[in-house]
Amino acid sequence: MSFMLSSALRNLPVSSAWAAGAFARSFSCSSQLQTAVQPKSKKTLGKTGVKNVVVVEGVRIPFLQSGTSYADLMPHDLARAALQGLLTRTSVPRDVVDYIVYGTVIQEVKTSNVAREAALGAGFSDKTPAHTVTMACISSNQAMTTGVGMIAAGQCDVVVAGGVELMSDVPIRHSRKMRKTMLTLNRAKTLGQKLSLISKIRPDYFAPELPAVAEFSTSETMGHSADRLAAAFGISRLEQDEYALRSHTLAKKAQDEGLLQDVVPFKVPGKDTVTKDNGIRPSSMEQMGKLKPAFVKPYGTVTAANSSFLTDGASAILIMSEEKALAMGYKPKAYLRDFVYVSQDPKDQLLLGPTYATPKVLEKAGLTLGDIDVFEFHEAFAGQILANLKAMDSDWFAQNYMGRKSKVGAPPLDKFNTWGGSLSLGHPFGATGCRLVITAAHRLKKEGGQYGLVAACAAGGQGHAMIVELYPQ
Repeated sequence: MSFMLSSALRNLPVSSAWAAGAFARSFSCSSQLQTAVQPKSKKTLGKTGVKNVVVVEGVRIPFLQSGTSYADLMPHDLARAALQGLLTRTSVPRDVVDYIVYGTVIQEVKTSNVAREAALGAGFSDKTPAHTVTMACISSNQAMTTGVGMIAAGQCDVVVAGGVELMSDVPIRHSRKMRKTMLTLNRAKTLGQKLSLISKIRPDYFAPELPAVAEFSTSETMGHSADRLAAAFGISRLEQDEYALRSHTLAKKAQDEGLLQDVVPFKVPGKDTVTKDNGIRPSSMEQMGKLKPAFVKPYGTVTAANSSFLTDGASAILIMSEEKALAMGYKPKAYLRDFVYVSQDPKDQLLLGPTYATPKVLEKAGLTLGDIDVFEFHEAFAGQILANLKAMDSDWFAQNYMGRKSKVGAPPLDKFNTWGGSLSLGHPFGATGCRLVITAAHRLKKEGGQYGLVAACAAGGQGHAMIVELYPQ
């Protein structure tokens, strides 16, 4: 399959003015790239005078397709379960945790600070501060790096970060006219005032405002943007389907072999215990090819089969200063090293965050692409991933859009998302970042590497990348 994908990408045509100079290459390391890459230094990325921040453990409850076993719960229920799973696995005393920070995207109004509600529900002290951040699909990335910053600054020694999303139950609002009328009605003092306001209500006031995974600034859904991005880089429906099938096939293999060690069971109230992700469904190219375009109709190439699905789930990760972790008797899994956030055009380059973030984090860490042993990139859409890999390997794109003299190069496929990705494992918006980081740590230990690179795109045209370094074994 990788040979087919590589061959197809080598012959990929390019369309659109702004992507016209990009060209494809094989995902496996070409001889040209191999000769350009410096030998791995195997140096540690620790810096003098800067605290080492480590990941002790990371967990997540199974990621489930929305509308399934988590449908009757609330976001803080999922986050609480992830926190409890982390406590069970690590036996960390609750009162040792200095701070808790969670990421989420679509907030439940009743629990807008879901970090605090989940922490109280999980039995943490009411004296432990907690706050919630939102940065679209990199919300838990932001939660983690917030914790890293607090530890590096000496404000904390132990932070729990995480993320949660419940797409089974998202807020549906009354129309603005109806909301305004109801709020005014609540302030009315006399019966006459109330009746006067009620008489002004018209049938169209009752039309609800349904949520949509769309950009506020452009009113365009991410799926539509992914379709245009794929078209701009000449990425065909066949190539997207093939990549999606690869993701599901690798995820199923990882699940069957017990490699997804971050998953903890969750006894859903009133239902059975959930033990594994339920969106991993290897299909066939023939079956995938039967699906109709989901966004740009009738000629689009993005379908339900090559997109990440609406997902419910939560994650949690225990971050400490190295000194604190060792003093408590823990053997850390990995160091959290350099990280960057980027931002670009929220329309034409909405999903190209990894392309911009990857070279910046490599340069900041003093590494090259060839130094990286495992890559964990967020897969929002197959077309988005393939567009990023192609943009990263284009001198033209680097020179015209990134202000660089040359490309960074595309990650080799044999090091890239080899345990599956968001297309197959699921993408609960606020929780994905923690999954990427702990998976990178587990892969480094399993595969014998030293450096991992985590990268993700986000709505609003933003992105994040981080270097994860395996803790000495």
